[in-house]
Parts: sequence; structure tokens; C-alpha cells
Amino acid sequence: MAIYPQVPSEMPINRYRAFPPIDIPDRTWPTRRIIVAPRWLSTDLRDGNQALIDPMTPARKRTMFDLLVSMGYKEIEVGFPSASQFDYDFVRLLIEQDLIPGDVTISVLTQAREDLIERTVQSLVGAARANVHLYNATAPLFRRVVFGVDSNECRAIAVHGTELVMKYAEEHLSGTDFGYQYSPEIFTGTELEFSLDVCEAVTDVWQPAEDREIILNLPATVEMATPNVYADQIEWFCRHLTRRENSVVSLHPHNDRGTAVAATELAVMAGADRVEGCLFGNGERTGNVCLVTLGMNLFSQGIDPMIDFSDIDEVRRIVEYSTQLPVHPRHPYAGDLVYTAFSGSHQDAIKKGLEALDLAAERVGVPVSEISWEAPYLPIDPKDVGRSYEAVIRVNSQSGKGGVAFVMKAEHNLDLPRRLQIEFSRVVQEHTDTDGGEVSPDQIWSYFEAEYLDRDTPLALNSVHTSSASGGRDALTVNVYDDGVLRTLEGSGNGPIAAFVAALGTIGQDIRVLDYAEHALSSGGDAIAAAYVECAVGDQILWGVGIDANIVTASLEAVVSAANRRS
Repeated sequence: MAIYPQVPSEMPINRYRAFPPIDIPDRTWPTRRIIVAPRWLSTDLRDGNQALIDPMTPARKRTMFDLLVSMGYKEIEVGFPSASQFDYDFVRLLIEQDLIPGDVTISVLTQAREDLIERTVQSLVGAARANVHLYNATAPLFRRVVFGVDSNECRAIAVHGTELVMKYAEEHLSGTDFGYQYSPEIFTGTELEFSLDVCEAVTDVWQPAEDREIILNLPATVEMATPNVYADQIEWFCRHLTRRENSVVSLHPHNDRGTAVAATELAVMAGADRVEGCLFGNGERTGNVCLVTLGMNLFSQGIDPMIDFSDIDEVRRIVEYSTQLPVHPRHPYAGDLVYTAFSGSHQDAIKKGLEALDLAAERVGVPVSEISWEAPYLPIDPKDVGRSYEAVIRVNSQSGKGGVAFVMKAEHNLDLPRRLQIEFSRVVQEHTDTDGGEVSPDQIWSYFEAEYLDRDTPLALNSVHTSSASGGRDALTVNVYDDGVLRTLEGSGNGPIAAFVAALGTIGQDIRVLDYAEHALSSGGDAIAAAYVECAVGDQILWGVGIDANIVTASLEAVVSAANRRS
């Protein structure tokens, strides 16, 4: 086979230069292993929040905080209280309503300006446990271009800021278990000797001791080099820090080069104690390091991440609700498609692997959940995070070989949401397992109608009337058949779907809407709309589908569809 030489591109590579390596010929991190989880700090409510086009509403921010607590995060950066009244008020809400568990330490960020420091410290009055996190940029580019200071002035900013934090903490936080964190921002672009010099000067002021740690956060504010270079920087710093035993070396990696997870893992091997990041990698520009991926990577190696990921779909839903950002369907461990095989050869290998695990469990007389996991293409058992393996059915259609979702789109203009595609593929699989052979587009449509559109028990929608209620909420009056009996129900909520769910709750229907999508099936004055609703119906997660000329009616029909599918 001919090998053709690569042709140089015309990109302006002369404008860029390689990052200089760190001189540590006796580096130790390459032979180390991670055997315990680091300390974790979530920055979802601060760094992840300020990176949003539309920052979280109070309700979404509270929901995210509750999620982080329920998952087991013990250190949570909750805001930048001097940056906005909203952030200040949120910190006060957590403290005044006693929403912070006794084993959770909150953290707040501030720049090194006296007025900002004072307001930041004041936001923590009454907190049981809290850290103030102070930072200033130390990189030569920032010293020269952004702030116009020399190295001595830069060091003085950090030292004076630390003194002010201690001063105002003494004035306002007498009853608080108070801690301190300092970050030389742009650590990755700062001379190592100067980063160490500034951190030593800050530490001289704080005077850490056995029961008085200092957190020194070394952020890859901009990821500038391959992950091994960050590990070298961390090992060098840890070796030269004079009060290492009373200092917590923390990481705050960003993902500018797409290697934040690798950089973090190598830096932990190099001696770091703590990791800061966001669930699913939210954050400025390319995001902070993904705490889900890091935690699940540990889990896949038999190491307890000390964080609960057992219901990964619920975690994803709450994060998507809070941030209004989708999680990529290929995101490690949590994406919609990561436990789904499209390829026939992959499906066959996975099927054989799962059967082998069942046989191994049967031989020793234990549940398969107690057998060491080993399956082709699946690094973990999807069931351990509340998921299942899904094989997407391949079918023949007039348009050639494609999937169920392709047929529904091409033949019926139904653009099924990704998780509904997977759920409906399982419905089709049940039929093919029973009947054998491949399925035609007409058969697929008949399965879809029977599963989602034709069920009329126990509920059937008869008529709908909506109006505005107080406080901008929607009021709804509906006539429904409940096991054949016509009933008139009323409800109110933030939108007609919420009002309908509330109305159904009055007759014992336990329904919670998790996701919603809609689109038009046709155009013009007689346009038909399709609505898709993912619901928690009792203890089941089910999709429902509604089709109607009125989008509100289609949405309510979709809720009814989900309710009627409960087994």
C-alpha cells in the first residue's frame, strides 16, 4: 500500500511556542498509583454558575446545592458574594435557613480588594464552617499586561489580602470554624519559583498548624501543556513547600486542551490532596475538570470515590435543569448513549459477555452483582449507576438500512428525543425477540401506536380549559375519564403541564415531569404538533407521546400516555 507523505498546513504555527518542560529528572509520580479518593470541592455554584449565559435562578441554585449535598460533597464553593447581590443573598439564605449540614464546609471567593473582602466575610456571619478563598493573578503576562505590577507588588497584593481576610474574620466570624484558601491564579503560566514565593509569603501570614491548615490552590486557569507537565509542576511545588504537612495542595484544572481529567489524575499522583471541579465539566470556556468522570474513573478501578453516583440519570437531569445546558450523549458514564451499542459486532460481544457473567454467578450460587465485572466494551456495569445496556435495533426500510429512530423520522416526521429512542427500541426488541426476523416501517409504526398513542386506560383526556391564576401561574380545568368515570379536575402550576400534573395528583396519580420536547409535524394553519414528556410515574421512568393540532392538548396527552404505560 502506498504511503503518502503528510503535507504541511498553512496555519500560522510560527505564532505559537511549545511550553518549556520542568526539570525534575527524579520525578516520582509516573510510578505511583491513586489508591484513595482526593478531597473534593465542587465549584458548580460559583465557577460553573458564573460561566452560564443565564446564571441559575434561586430555585435552580438551591436544587443544585441539595444535589451536591445528597451526593456526599463535603466542601462546596457556593458563590462570589461580593460580585452580585444575588450571590450574597444566596449565601445568607443557606446560613439563615440552616440548610448547610454540619459536616459540610462552604467556601466563598473574593478578589484581593479590601471592600470586596469585607463584604465577602460579612456574608458568612453565622456559618458553622466556612472558608474564604482569595486569589490574585501571578503570571508574568497578567502582571505586565492586565495589572501593570511587578513581582514585589504582586506578592504584596496577596499578603495584604490575606491580612485583611484575617482582620475581618476576627471582627465578624467569632463563632465560625473558619478556614482560608489562597490561589495564585494562572499558576500554570507563572514561574514556579515565584508561585512558591507568593504562597510562602501568604502562609507566613496565616501561620498554619496541626489544627489550622491552609489550602493552597494551584489552578490550571488556562491549560497550557500536556498533562505530565502539570504533574511536574505539582510535584516540584510539593517538594519545595516548607510547611507541607499543614498545607492542603489543591487543584483547579480547566480543559482548554481537552486533557483536564488526565492532568488532574497525574497531578494527584504527583502529591496533590484536593480537586476542585464541576459536575459534567461545566465552567468558563471549555469548562472545569469533570467531577463525574474523575469519580467514576476511581470507581472503575475498585476505589471508593466517596461520592454517590448510583443514580447517574437523576444527577444528569438535575444538572441539566440547574444549568440549562445539555450533557453530551457521549459523555463518559452519564451520556444517553454510553451504554448503547449500534454495531452488530459490539452487540454480539456484549451479549456474550453478559451471558458469561450470568453463568459465572450461577456456578458459585451468588447474584451476578457479586461477580467481578468483566464485559466487552463496557468498563463498568451500567446497573451500578442505575442504567442498563441497550442494543439499538437495526431494521430494513425503504430508505435502506437504518435504526428505529431513522424510520420514525423518515416515515412519520417524529423526531424522538434520544432517551425515548432508546426506550422505544426496547419495545421493538421485545417484539423481534418474540416474532423473530427483521421489522418493516409499518410494523414499527404499529408498535409505536400501540405503546404510546392508543392506550386509553386508566386515563383518557376529554376536554381542557386553561386560564391565568394568581402569581403568573396557570390554572387548568380538565375533564378526564378515570377508569371509565368522567371526572372534572382542577390544578394550577408553572405552566399547563405542571397544572395538569397537580390536577391528576388529586385522584392519586403520582407523576413528576422530568423532560419535555415538542415540534411541529406539518406547517400552515392546520399544523399538527407532537409532544414528548419523560415522567417519573410512581417508581418507573416512562415516556409519553401526544399528537394534536393544539400543542397544549398534545402535551397533556403525552402525560396521559406516560401514566397509562405504568405497569
